[in-house]
Amino acid sequence: MFPRRPPATLAAWLAGARGGGLLAVLANQCRFVTGLRVRRAQQIAQLYGRLYSESSRCVLLGRLWRRLRGPPGHASALMAALAGVFVWDEERIQEEELQRSINEMRRLEEMSNVFQSSGVENNPPEPKSPAEGNEKSKDKEEPWEMVMDKKHFKLWRRPITGTHLYQYRVFGTYTDVTPRQFFNVQLDTEYRKKWDALVIKLEVIERDVVSGSEVLHWVTHFPYPMYSRDYVYVRRYSVDQENNVMVLVSRAVEHPSVPESPEFVRVRSYESQMVIRPHKSFDENGFDYLLTYSDNPQTVFPRYCVSWMVSSGMPDFLEKLHMATLKAKNMEIKVKDYISAKPLEMSSEAKATAPSSERKSEGSRGPARIEYA
Repeated sequence: MFPRRPPATLAAWLAGARGGGLLAVLANQCRFVTGLRVRRAQQIAQLYGRLYSESSRCVLLGRLWRRLRGPPGHASALMAALAGVFVWDEERIQEEELQRSINEMRRLEEMSNVFQSSGVENNPPEPKSPAEGNEKSKDKEEPWEMVMDKKHFKLWRRPITGTHLYQYRVFGTYTDVTPRQFFNVQLDTEYRKKWDALVIKLEVIERDVVSGSEVLHWVTHFPYPMYSRDYVYVRRYSVDQENNVMVLVSRAVEHPSVPESPEFVRVRSYESQMVIRPHKSFDENGFDYLLTYSDNPQTVFPRYCVSWMVSSGMPDFLEKLHMATLKAKNMEIKVKDYISAKPLEMSSEAKATAPSSERKSEGSRGPARIEYA
């Protein structure tokens, strides 16, 4: 048995040299643990520095910060981002986006009908957005400017507020192919690799069985001496048989499976909406289409140079798309029928994001309205 040390003696012992030694040990231990944490953080930072560019890291940190500041219900989304999972709840294309594009087509058609009934030449007027004409609107959009006016091809542009970029809009007509053929050729990624010589890579990364949205990675050549560009974007389409209209909407997203590559320049600002209105039916020749497009190719060229490249490149792309449709029609090239296909037939291209039982329930819906990507 050891003799019990009196309280006063214990206090003196803790306050003495031996007590100072104990505090030094505790301080050294805290310093060691802190050093390990700092080194670990540095290693993680170096790893992400090798995987992602500076702009990608800024985007990632910005998203994490916004989710941290968000309501508690976003905790699952934050965990998904940290785990490298694509959050469909935030990125899928919503029904409202599809309907907004259809409304733009309807508005242009109504304006065209007014001009026709008044005896004016049968040309679609310059399109107007809902914000135009509202002087009280703080974010009033710029008016559209006619760039090209041909018999079956009208091209407008307008500045995007707060940027040096333009948004473009095309209204056109084809009478020698069916809407179904034209629509399928746009969506068939395998066939596009054959008719579009600029494509370096085009593949489906992931598919959402809830909405039918798909994430795609597209790498394309740019004119020399510029680097090739790559796009990661989500797309969704809708075929409304009752109202005789088709719509395809695409916009840029970030996906953890496709980090930025030093070989290409990542285009992070990209939007496209295509609306097709058959003259009669989906399987008879003749239709009008409305294409609205904008992107930021991140070039160092002046604004007018970029505008010239897009203004000349867009008609060229649409004509190549048209010729590819004609070729598929005349030579009976097999093109996937996205209008008639079922979700189960489509899901083999990409990773499903829901259990197979959910897929079966999706495929069992019968419909006048078909929605899948």
